[in-house]
Amino acid sequence: MTTVIRLMTAIVLLVSLHTAWAENPGVAAMQEYMDFANYEAGIIVPEQLTEAIFSSVLFVDTRDSQQFEAGTIPGAVNIEWREVLARRTEIPTDRKVILFCNTGSLSAQALFALRVAGMDNVLVLQTGFNGWKENAAYKPE
Repeated sequence: MTTVIRLMTAIVLLVSLHTAWAENPGVAAMQEYMDFANYEAGIIVPEQLTEAIFSSVLFVDTRDSQQFEAGTIPGAVNIEWREVLARRTEIPTDRKVILFCNTGSLSAQALFALRVAGMDNVLVLQTGFNGWKENAAYKPE
């Protein structure tokens, strides 16, 4: 009988957690974004960065300040990936913004957070700063 009570308690707990999870506005916003987004949504690759694109966007380097100071994409501003939500007022909404880190993984997390927060003008530089150094179609002098 004890096993049955434990099993029933576990089921009630799981149903309660699922209900609380489903009613969470943050979860709902993330699910809405994930239902809408396709695999290419929010991504740009270094080979697509023409001079026209380069001059019309803001690059945000989401790496830490030491990495930023060691070298970055010219004109980039530094907002560490875990600070993008707290500093989102520093990110313009009137033009495209390209986020990058070394490889694109941390900046992709920052992109996701900003997209869920309602910013639809942000992209992630797939392959990051490393990819830009190796494959950028345009590098300002």
